[in-house]
Amino acid sequence: MKNDKIKSVKIHKLILITIVFFYCCANNNSKNMNVGFLEIEKKSFGKTSDGIEVDQFIMKNKNGMKVGVITYGGIINFLTAKDKNNVYKDVVLGFHDLAKYEAGSPYFGAIIGRYGNRIADGKFDLKGQTYELVRNNGDNHLHGGSRGFDKVVWKAKQIIEKNLASIELRYLSKDMEEGYPGNLEVKVTYTLNNNDELTVHYEASTDKSTIINLTQHSYFNLSGDFKNDILDHKIVIDADSFLPVNSKLIPTGQLQDVLGTPFDFRKSKIIRNDINKENEQLNNGLGYDHCWALNNNNEGFRFAASAHDQISGRFLEIFTDEPGIQFYTGNFLDGTLPSKTGGNYNYRTGFCLETQHFPNSPNQKDFPSVILNPGEKYFSKTSFKFSVR
Repeated sequence: MKNDKIKSVKIHKLILITIVFFYCCANNNSKNMNVGFLEIEKKSFGKTSDGIEVDQFIMKNKNGMKVGVITYGGIINFLTAKDKNNVYKDVVLGFHDLAKYEAGSPYFGAIIGRYGNRIADGKFDLKGQTYELVRNNGDNHLHGGSRGFDKVVWKAKQIIEKNLASIELRYLSKDMEEGYPGNLEVKVTYTLNNNDELTVHYEASTDKSTIINLTQHSYFNLSGDFKNDILDHKIVIDADSFLPVNSKLIPTGQLQDVLGTPFDFRKSKIIRNDINKENEQLNNGLGYDHCWALNNNNEGFRFAASAHDQISGRFLEIFTDEPGIQFYTGNFLDGTLPSKTGGNYNYRTGFCLETQHFPNSPNQKDFPSVILNPGEKYFSKTSFKFSVR
C-alpha cells in the first residue's frame, strides 16, 4: 500500500514536470527557450522615441551560430557565421542600440514593405483607380515610404521545435497607410536550423485589392571585419538578364542580356573586377544597384545567388521563389554611420542581395504581377545558407 502511494506520487510529479515543460515551450513570455540544442533568448532592446517597448530575440543553434532579431522593423541586427577556423563572427551591418536605427538607417537588416524597391513618381493604377504614395526618394516611392515596415514595431512570438527555432512577427498595415489600399495583415517568420541556414517566410492577406513586394534588407560583409570593404567578395547570380535603369534608378521596362556586360555574374566573379568600368548602367547606379531577372522562375524555390569571402572562407548561398534579386554594393555608405565594432561604416563595406519582384512592377504590365486581392494569400520564401569553402 505504501509502495503504491509512493509510485502514485512519482507518476503525478512526472506528469506535472511534463506539463510545466511544454507550457514553458509554448509560453511566448518565456525569456529563454531551449529544445534540441536550439535556444532562443528574449530581452529588452529599449523603447522607441514614442515609448513603445522593443524586444530582441536571439536564436542560437547547436553549432554556435546566432541571429539577433529586434521587433523594431523586424531587423536582423546581428548574424554570426563561421570561418575556415570554425570561428563565428558577426557578418551583417547594423547597430547595438535602438536610437541609432530611429535616427536614420539605410534599411540595415530590416523587413521592407509594403513594396520593396522603387515605384516611379510615387503612384500606380489599380482597378481603375490611381493611388498616390508617399514620395521619399526624390519623385519616387522607395521601400514602403517614410514609415515603411522597417520603422514599425512588430508583434512577436517565439517558437522552438526539435531542429528549428523561429521568431514569428506580425503587423497590421492599415488601409491607406503610406498611400496603399487595403488592411494588410502581414506575417514574417525567421527560422534558424542546425545547418546554419536562416529561412524567411513571408505571408500576407488583404481586404481590398492592393500591391505587395516584401524583402529582407541585410547588408553582408562575410569577412567579419566591418573595416574591410566587400570588393574582393566573389559573387554568383543565376540570371541571364538584368533590368537596366534610368538616372533615377527606375527600370526602363526592358530586360537586357548580361552577356558581354559588367552584369554577368553567372560564373563566380570578384566584385571589383567590373564595378568601376565605364558603363552607363554602372554610372546610373553609382555601382551595382540593379535587379536581376533570375533564371528558372517557373521552378519556384531554387538557387539564386552566392557570395564568398576567400580569406575567411565564409560562403553564403541564397535560395528563393522570387523572380528577381537586387544586388546593391553599399554605394551610398559614406562613413557617417557608426559601426558595431568601432569606427564607421565606410563606402562599400556591405552588400545586399534582396530577393523580390521587380521594381516599379505596378507600372509595367509585362513585369510579374504584384497584385494581391481579397481571398488570396501572399506567400514567399527565401533562405540564407552559410558554410565554408
